[in-house]
Amino acid sequence: MTVTASDDVTTNGEAGGGVAAVVVLAAGAGTRMKSSRSKVLHEVAGRSMLSWAVDAAEQVEPEHLVVVVGHQREQVEEHLREVAPAVITAVQDQQNGTGHAVMCGLAPLGEVTGTVIVTYGDVPLLSGETLVAMVGEHRRAGHAVTVLTARVPDPTGYGRIVRGDDGGIARIVEHKDASEAERAIDEINSGIYVFDADILHDGLASLGTDNAQGELYLTDVIGHANSVGRRVGAYVTDDLWQTEGVNNRLQLARMGAEMNRRIGEKWMLAGVTIIDPATTWIEDSVDIAPDVTLMPGTHLHGATSIATGAVIGPDTSLKDVEVGEEATITRSQGLLATVGARCQVGPYAYLRPGTELAADVRIGPFVETKRAVIGRGASIAHQGYVGDVEIGARTRLSAGTIVANDDGETRHSTTIGADAFVGANSVLVAPVSVADGAHVAAGSIVTEDVAPQGSDPRS
Repeated sequence: MTVTASDDVTTNGEAGGGVAAVVVLAAGAGTRMKSSRSKVLHEVAGRSMLSWAVDAAEQVEPEHLVVVVGHQREQVEEHLREVAPAVITAVQDQQNGTGHAVMCGLAPLGEVTGTVIVTYGDVPLLSGETLVAMVGEHRRAGHAVTVLTARVPDPTGYGRIVRGDDGGIARIVEHKDASEAERAIDEINSGIYVFDADILHDGLASLGTDNAQGELYLTDVIGHANSVGRRVGAYVTDDLWQTEGVNNRLQLARMGAEMNRRIGEKWMLAGVTIIDPATTWIEDSVDIAPDVTLMPGTHLHGATSIATGAVIGPDTSLKDVEVGEEATITRSQGLLATVGARCQVGPYAYLRPGTELAADVRIGPFVETKRAVIGRGASIAHQGYVGDVEIGARTRLSAGTIVANDDGETRHSTTIGADAFVGANSVLVAPVSVADGAHVAAGSIVTEDVAPQGSDPRS
């Protein structure tokens, strides 16, 4: 067992105050995912499962938050440095059961007193509100251990909750070790616990490997607590998804669909119209104003924000795109772009990074833009490409216009002034400048600067 934090980390945890520590277990191999990426880094609603787990843990405001890593630890540690740099990581060199994993997680903290929560890195729908409620129930009832449980229609594979005569939890038996009568129990163990630190330390010290897996089971701490006369209670949730872990791609897809359903429901209750929730996917980081309409097949990713009155879709994918009020984007794709108020985009347009559309811009069918700053009221008709260009207000580019920005070695910039007109099937070979009010005839290949309409180009 090794730790990546210094051995002199200590805690001032207290029995009646805040949470001393949360230990998130994320060391498993996740072999059923059949992936070169750590299981806990697979995403649900645009975020890693581990980031969901860390966020839930942070809501109880623990003095220390530890993530136990092991398999593919380099990937997990790098990710944590990006999303939660204050988290302590502890390494479980050999996966010898959940009890051993918690031992590894507590090792860098020294002597911990107070309340300790144990949770997992692959339970993305577990909420911080549930953890806060568990801690409240744990303290109100005077439990030494509180277990998050649920009653499920099919408990196959789960540890079963065996209740005592007093209604408390007498023990937790793993499915592989359960008798037929125990397997008939429908109350299952989520693997998420609130412990008094003293009973956790003593219980971990008492663990043995006399079980079907030959591992140190954290569940055996329950038996230890009962043996010394300490009460073990349950916090029962009726939201079964909060107890669900992810072990394979089928479960990942189910979890993603459920998370998306909840995100969509949240936005609909906030005043967003979603015509077909089943085909509309919205990541957690997206922001949507009231009176936005999302048509079927709309996918919103990253830091996308949609302002009031906009209509997105159908069949539109936006990532890190800012959309202004009453804009319309139809059957199009956008990435790292800005779309101004009342713009009309598509169908089948592609707004690439660096695209900035001012208000009232029209981008027609099969138009691609890249690093293009387009002024208010300008329009680009269908089947065009404009890259590395600045286009002035009210300028019109007719069908088939190409701003050729790449000579094979270097990308060059083009400037087109305000109130200009470029005829159909014209090619502007960068670097060139088209003056305000200039007129480029259809079919032109422009390799030199274009003067204003009516001026003498020789002057």
